[in-house]
Amino acid sequence: MTEQMQDRRLDFGAMGMRWEITRSTSDTAGHFFEAINLLAPGFSGPPLHTHPFAEESYEVLAGTLDVCVDGAWQQLAPGQSVKVPPGTPHTLRNPHATEVRLVNVHRPALEFEPFFRKLEALVVDGRMSLPPKNFQSLVLVSMLFVAHDKEIRSVNPPHSIMRIVAFFGKLLGYRL
Repeated sequence: MTEQMQDRRLDFGAMGMRWEITRSTSDTAGHFFEAINLLAPGFSGPPLHTHPFAEESYEVLAGTLDVCVDGAWQQLAPGQSVKVPPGTPHTLRNPHATEVRLVNVHRPALEFEPFFRKLEALVVDGRMSLPPKNFQSLVLVSMLFVAHDKEIRSVNPPHSIMRIVAFFGKLLGYRL
């Protein structure tokens, strides 16, 4: 595998999610960020969150994806897609017995790519577990969300709580 191909792969470990970046932020001059996501069976998904200034879309290529958009859960089969407007609470999961393969796009790209790369680095380095299973993981995920609040804001837990946790994390000497 070439170095460029390796640089386009993100593996979020025990979380059950792997990505292949198909169009990076630099590839699209910042217009969007696109990746093929592979979600393992039992993937519990990220917390309910919003993207204040970006649209996110999911197009299922294989498997069945459960997506919650603005409080309503729906199942997407291969060939189906959904767009999540900016500021709309959403999350996704794969409670099914087979892997889900989907195209995920954030438009515009903003700083999503650095956010996901840092998230992967924290998981791979063993500094953070997802979902957070200890105090350090809770602090680091809060700090990461707060550092990228133009890209992502948690709804549950509330972003305001994450800001408080991040503040105290910095006081205690935690660094991303």
